[in-house]
Amino acid sequence: MDSKPVIAAFDFDGTITTKDTLLPFLIYTHGYWKTFCRSIQLIPAFLGFSIGLVSRQQMKEKVLTRFFAGTSLSILQEEGKAFASSMMLKKMIRPGAEQRIAWHRAQNHRCVLISATIDVYLAPWIKLYGFDDLICSTLEVDASNLVTGKLKGLNCWGPEKTRRLELLVGRKEEYTLYAYGDSLGDRELLALADYSYLKKTY
Repeated sequence: MDSKPVIAAFDFDGTITTKDTLLPFLIYTHGYWKTFCRSIQLIPAFLGFSIGLVSRQQMKEKVLTRFFAGTSLSILQEEGKAFASSMMLKKMIRPGAEQRIAWHRAQNHRCVLISATIDVYLAPWIKLYGFDDLICSTLEVDASNLVTGKLKGLNCWGPEKTRRLELLVGRKEEYTLYAYGDSLGDRELLALADYSYLKKTY
């Protein structure tokens, strides 16, 4: 009988939720009109990203800079906490994902959320759903604890997900891994897993 510990690793956007959650968070914190106006200013960057001239990390940092640079981290964390428990986010959670999370928790499996999404609302969200660990993109702050708009380290996407998971829990040989994803950004994580699931399969 296999006695290795079991880890259940879940992506967030598009896997647990029905869609990307950063735009709803921007709307939640800035309102529709400000979000629209600031997004219009980012069109050149979006075009650059679409043709490969702007990297995924650069694109994310341009968005974060436009919306949050100079904001107190503590204020943004409070907004993130409110968003995490808001009806806006609750309506985006897939029932099937909730069932899989509940099943793993009932089996006493170690549940890890691994996402490119930012930490300010994922950190409070995992507490609501009983996750054990969070691996995600983290906002950089300056000496005054103000958000710079940059990420602290790499965007948690693609191979960065498996790298950080192994840093957290050790070599793959030491545990059994269930992985849940929905996109190209989860390819390496799904390939690493003993049991891998796309969103349409649960």
